[in-house]
Amino acid sequence: MIGWARAVLVMAAVLMAATPAAAQQSEVKRSITQVAGDLYRFQNNFHFSVFLVTEEGVIATDPIDAEAAAWLQAEVMERFNQPIRYVVYSHDHRDHIAGGEVFKEAGAVVVAHENAKQTIIGEQRPTAVPDITFDERMTLTLGGHTVELISVGPSHSNNMIVAHFPVERAVFAVDFISVKRLPFRTLSDAYFPGWMEAIRRVEAIDFDILLPGHGAVGTKADAADHRGYLEALYAEVLAAARAGKSVEEMKASITLDAYKDWGQYDKWRVENIEGMAANIALHRRGN
Repeated sequence: MIGWARAVLVMAAVLMAATPAAAQQSEVKRSITQVAGDLYRFQNNFHFSVFLVTEEGVIATDPIDAEAAAWLQAEVMERFNQPIRYVVYSHDHRDHIAGGEVFKEAGAVVVAHENAKQTIIGEQRPTAVPDITFDERMTLTLGGHTVELISVGPSHSNNMIVAHFPVERAVFAVDFISVKRLPFRTLSDAYFPGWMEAIRRVEAIDFDILLPGHGAVGTKADAADHRGYLEALYAEVLAAARAGKSVEEMKASITLDAYKDWGQYDKWRVENIEGMAANIALHRRGN
């Protein structure tokens, strides 16, 4: 009986000691940093969005999730004493646009590509349905500030747009461009070679600061570098497929050494190859 009681006490002590560590792991990292002028970047763990402050309200982008949106809305009001008037979805994927109802219920107008609205409704995304949609381009003007919304075509989705801030010389581009980091895993919901063309459209914009939806801030040169990686991946996988190699052989032989110093190279290189091979197989008809 004494031994059993001692075991219970030891287990209780272990659980109590583990609780703070578990709590720390569950803590969300949130912050707001100034990019340039009245443009700010919002971090919610590994996701980022941006917002522009004007004298007549705020133009925000991806809400990320409901808790993040509520936190951002409160912070913006406390720091700038301005309501969020517009929220712009970069594309339809849940991990970036969930929680849009937080802004909409407070009076914000939701803007997205017309294809995004169809997918949001069809897939029942947990977010607010866009109020305004567009096809190629749209300009938002508020409080003397301008944001240019530009469709880049099928890439990481079929409804991807970027937000260009001309005065701040910045572009917010989500998921289809990263700064010195490989694309996410198996490139799901991707379109090739449209993805590379989408990046070329971004390169055609006059800007200096690249603001991705994940990872570090970069420059226009980083966009070109990311396109270079995708072009190399596409070319090598296509050549291997035409040579009759299996996916396993591709993973062993396609090393993409020029990018070995990039983030997630060790984890995602083989998955990038798998995803590209699957994508090419959908559109290639061999002999």
